Amino acid sequence: MARADMTPNISKEALPAQGSATMIETTDMTHKITKKIVSYKVLTKEDAEPVKQEPEQPSLESMNENLTRPEVLLGSTYKIKTPQSEHALYITINDMILNQGTPHEERRPYEIFINSKNMEHFQWVLALTRLISAVFRKGGDACFLVEEMKAVFDPHGGYFKKGGVFMPSLVAEIGYAIESHLKHIGMIKPEKMTDHQKQFLDEKRKEFEAAHGESEGQAFPEQAVLCSKCSTKAMVLMDGCMTCLNCGESKCG
Repeated sequence: MARADMTPNISKEALPAQGSATMIETTDMTHKITKKIVSYKVLTKEDAEPVKQEPEQPSLESMNENLTRPEVLLGSTYKIKTPQSEHALYITINDMILNQGTPHEERRPYEIFINSKNMEHFQWVLALTRLISAVFRKGGDACFLVEEMKAVFDPHGGYFKKGGVFMPSLVAEIGYAIESHLKHIGMIKPEKMTDHQKQFLDEKRKEFEAAHGESEGQAFPEQAVLCSKCSTKAMVLMDGCMTCLNCGESKCG
């Protein structure tokens, strides 16, 4: 008995020739491909979504020794008058404005000049200004200069400024002037007393003046001695404890 031929009758014309156009049916639509298929990739949802481009962050300008000095700089001049000389010193610190017109705008010291009619200190003052200016232009945190200079003492003795502040040397007072400028431009954050501390010092001062009398024309009582913390002649003995009426320093904690 002859076996039936189960092979389906498919003509060659029904098959797509190699390299010819084919029809690929997808779930949603049909795409006509007119070129040879050399590779394929399954398109995922993540691939289909466009990648969001992050906005480029502007490069921030920082102080460095390669910056070109502008024609005009902002600056401040501080006058120093010491009992050691009849002529005053004038300290000028010029600043450069970085990232001007942006939220990151800031002032940084660029150079310092010290002028005086007194030529006695000319040599070391000139050397000092050049070194400090070089540190300013180098960039980074230049606040360390303040503490280093304030710690310099004169072997011949220091002097008191108006208000009872003790200066151990002329170099130290230059350091105080630089500190004032760095606070002015925001590089050093000043330590502020709380309202409670101010009220406490006011009460202590009133108690002391009630017991010893008021000191006319002086910031602090005549009996006050030098405070080691703030270098101000404002420390008095109250209730068996030495207390500074300027900064609140107390030997009793």
